[in-house]
Amino acid sequence: MILASAQTKPHRFDTEKNLADHYRFIDIAAQNNAEFIAFPELSVTGYERDQARELAFEGNDKRLDGLKTLSAKYNMIIVAGAPVLVEKEMYIGSFILFPDGRVELYTKQFLHPGEEKFYSPSFCYNPLVEIEGERISLAICADIDHPQHAESASKVNTSIYIPSIFFSPGGIPGAYKDLSGYAQKYSMSILMSNFCVEAWGRPAGGQSAFWNTKGELTGSLNDSDPGLLIVKKNGDSIQTQSVYL
Repeated sequence: MILASAQTKPHRFDTEKNLADHYRFIDIAAQNNAEFIAFPELSVTGYERDQARELAFEGNDKRLDGLKTLSAKYNMIIVAGAPVLVEKEMYIGSFILFPDGRVELYTKQFLHPGEEKFYSPSFCYNPLVEIEGERISLAICADIDHPQHAESASKVNTSIYIPSIFFSPGGIPGAYKDLSGYAQKYSMSILMSNFCVEAWGRPAGGQSAFWNTKGELTGSLNDSDPGLLIVKKNGDSIQTQSVYL
């Protein structure tokens, strides 16, 4: 199978521009025959706290229609992040769009300090995605700081663990160490996507990456440019390609 990690630079408060960027990334992922693409945390809106309710999506939000169309057109599973309002509760979520029109939701389970003023954590929305014999579990940002999250993924026989994050340059070494350790300990591949350059007025560290089941880093993007990390996975055989946009 072929996976893609999108490394993007969000436009603050401009969902329309961010969605246009998503469409462009998805088109290029399709040209590389990707069957699955993951975007960073809150990728559709950009990372925000105070503006979360104004930017929030709901389950049947019409703003998802363009992503649904591309998912069907390219037969590709798309994971895109946004603030999500569910029964008056605000969550940091990842929408999972399937080619058959289904939309599922993953919600961030562990929050960074300060996020609790605007968002709630939730363990209620944690779907397992199955494709070509692979079992995929999602994570969002601070989830990877808690080893029990990856452990829980391993208990449902996850073969590919996919964190969507917003980490600063200073946080990347720790993230790399943790993700490499999870990959090796639980024998699961890991594909991570991060913003690059800046988000929420703060620097983002880029370096979206892939680790094999031995915890070996087999491909990564740089720390400053938007692009796609394309991963061709055939059993234990891994090939990666960096495509900068």
